[in-house]
Amino acid sequence: MESVTDLKEYLYSSGQPLLSDGAMGTQLHARGVSFDECFDALNLTQPDLVAQIHLDYLRAGSDVIQTNTFGANRYKLSLHGLEKELRRINQQGVEIAHQAARSAAKRIFVLGDVGPLGIRLAPYGRVQPEQARQAFCEQIEALLEAGVDAILLETFSDLLEIRVAIEAVRQLSDVLVIASMTFTRDDVTLLGDTPAQVARQLFETGADVIGVNCSGGPAQVWRILRQIGQTLLTSHKALPPLSAMPNAGWPEQVGGRIMYPANAAYFGEYALAFCEVGARLVGGCCGTTPEHIAAMRAALDGQTVGCAPSVSELSLPVEVEDTHVEMEAPSRLAKKLAEGKFVISVEMDPPRGLSTHKLLAGASLLSEAGADVINIADSPMARMRMSPWAVCELLQRTFDIETTLHFPTRGRNLLRVQGDLLAAHALGIRNVFVVMGDPTSIGDYPDAMDNYDLVPSGLIKLIKQHLNVGLDQAGGELGQPTQFFVGCALNLTPTDIRQEAKNLRRKLEAGADFILTQPVFLPEQAEAFLRHYQEQYGELKTPILAGVLPLYSYRHALFLHNEVPGIQIHEETLERIRKAGEDAPRAGVQVALELIEQMRAWASGIYLMPAFHRYDIAAEIIEACRKA
Repeated sequence: MESVTDLKEYLYSSGQPLLSDGAMGTQLHARGVSFDECFDALNLTQPDLVAQIHLDYLRAGSDVIQTNTFGANRYKLSLHGLEKELRRINQQGVEIAHQAARSAAKRIFVLGDVGPLGIRLAPYGRVQPEQARQAFCEQIEALLEAGVDAILLETFSDLLEIRVAIEAVRQLSDVLVIASMTFTRDDVTLLGDTPAQVARQLFETGADVIGVNCSGGPAQVWRILRQIGQTLLTSHKALPPLSAMPNAGWPEQVGGRIMYPANAAYFGEYALAFCEVGARLVGGCCGTTPEHIAAMRAALDGQTVGCAPSVSELSLPVEVEDTHVEMEAPSRLAKKLAEGKFVISVEMDPPRGLSTHKLLAGASLLSEAGADVINIADSPMARMRMSPWAVCELLQRTFDIETTLHFPTRGRNLLRVQGDLLAAHALGIRNVFVVMGDPTSIGDYPDAMDNYDLVPSGLIKLIKQHLNVGLDQAGGELGQPTQFFVGCALNLTPTDIRQEAKNLRRKLEAGADFILTQPVFLPEQAEAFLRHYQEQYGELKTPILAGVLPLYSYRHALFLHNEVPGIQIHEETLERIRKAGEDAPRAGVQVALELIEQMRAWASGIYLMPAFHRYDIAAEIIEACRKA
């Protein structure tokens, strides 16, 4: 067995990355092991199963395998009553990996896998750093005694905790330390640390290799790794070996199963991309399989010359924390619109009281029918209802469907606007629809305060040009930028076409990303507005979701036509609904589908507003649109 320094020398000098393995937990679960079981204890109870997974990855082409000891610390093992077996579990995990490695025709490195303790350190938890250091030392000492080639600290989300773990390794040995952290969709750790902060602190604490694992798919890991490399070149004039082990995309629940969307070929494409931003150790995390690793092996072997970090990617002097980094689409809605998909958004009102049962039932129906996003109104008609933030968060958590938060400027001063937006972002809401809001004089509380500091275009500018670049309105730093995808309102059949076009231009110049319109019943007038806008300001490229309001009865149609500003309905349509009598809802659906078909030429999707909470009618329209 060669000395451990060979691994360090290789990572620091070779132009070809070492290929690690993929997910252990995903493979164990695929072989029938429940997520409720202790995966680490399988080293003792089912060693052949663990060994088989190692062998599968070695056959796929891995140069490096990780021990099945990710959760083998005192805190996690105690949840299964196994804390007294800590040493045996860790050392048996190393032995199983070595046995598998000896079967290979080439030198295989074994990494001692150490994950987070599963508890929070002070000041965010009750465990003191010294207690955590002792726990890490217990596990790491057992791994070192069994003969690992390096210690891999992976999937950490707390920068303090991983620094304590590095210090624990250094207390025991000068063995190679690979320190890898995981990031949220916002490209920060769960506790809000940026890639730049992570890079500097891990380097200064003594990590030999700095990595990103788990997180999202390869695209996000590449992006974060690039920031880490830029930071170290800028602030320390050094680029240690980096490590990249992404998930197979963000997990999705399909039919009760956890599925990962990124396929093996996609991972193969990113193997060399990781290398170009400094990765000298690449592999996979959750959801990755031997097929993903085999694709990466093929890509690396197909490289005829060594893969050095690209000067164009890393060597430019960049102030990483102050530089805008190109992000993935902030939401699924943004991604679908960017891809040119026909999007269906449906409006729902929050409940007037505490019960959410009807709301959830309606959202379930809409989600199953194929809605892309649910819009949650804020106090429609100035009537008191539950906060839309709570409804958005509830629906996103319950159904894994995106929401768009209606955000009126009316009734909010600058302090409340910014605080409310930060709260919405913290709840996972990324799509916001900026409107003026209904005046309180028409609602339940006509004497309520109705002031505002910003008009819609001003609020859009605040979000896009301040919050989304990490600043508040006064120029103070937020610590990280928000990632809002911002919509604005439009009336396509206005009384004053010039003024409406001017208002839209102002909103788009402020940075609006998409447009929601009032209900359209005269598509020919809508097209006339779009022609007028193009003549005045150029082509309108911002995606439009055209408003669709299914007519429910003749009385309903007359009310909209006569009493709702901005809505006009053809006399022929009114007569058609009148003649339908009791079948008016069915006629209303047909009218809506015909309007949608006429608007497909210029609309990127529809904004469906079901009357009287008739979500069954909305579902019928959604399903018909999907078939079309």
